[in-house]
Amino acid sequence: MGTRGPRLYLVTPPVESPDDVAQGPLAQALADALNATDIAAVLLRLAGGDEAAQLARVKALRILVQSNGAALILDGHPDLVAASEADGAHMTGITALKAAAPKLRPARIAGCGGLATRDDAMIAGESGADYVMFGEPDADGRRPSLEAVTERVLWWTEIFEIPCVAFAARLGEVETLAQANPEFVAVTDEIWRDPRSMRDAIGLTAEPVR
Repeated sequence: MGTRGPRLYLVTPPVESPDDVAQGPLAQALADALNATDIAAVLLRLAGGDEAAQLARVKALRILVQSNGAALILDGHPDLVAASEADGAHMTGITALKAAAPKLRPARIAGCGGLATRDDAMIAGESGADYVMFGEPDADGRRPSLEAVTERVLWWTEIFEIPCVAFAARLGEVETLAQANPEFVAVTDEIWRDPRSMRDAIGLTAEPVR
């Protein structure tokens, strides 16, 4: 008998102003996605700016996300989590995780990506990560092959209990990654802003994984 497939984890583009989420097409597309299916979390990527500007962007989006049952995770910025009432932060790399985890846990989520090796992933788990992410692009837009990401996800899920997020850069990757049985599949706004792609992603991740 199969188990329930992975839940979706939405990744936003960099948000530059409160209007991007409060009034613009991004807000409508995100609301449509959240209303369409069970979304586990939204990773909010913030553009540059001072702390007040960044807090305003988070607060403009927080109620929309949390009222639909999803966790609001900030991409970096662990110091803004409490003030913005977000649910946690996603750090890139072991150093950032080790610095942020004591501030976040156990009340809030501390996620970690940017894990280039198996050793990095295991260190992240030992350092308090609530989940690890595999396959996301680096700062230059480079990422491992789909085969490499799938292999890493399979390895992790067969051995460790800490949840795993598999990053799908394109719709065609969702099914392959879902079959590796991660707890979550992350999808970019190129997928969830397109109703046709979102329907396909919902179908792929709602089916039992055997």
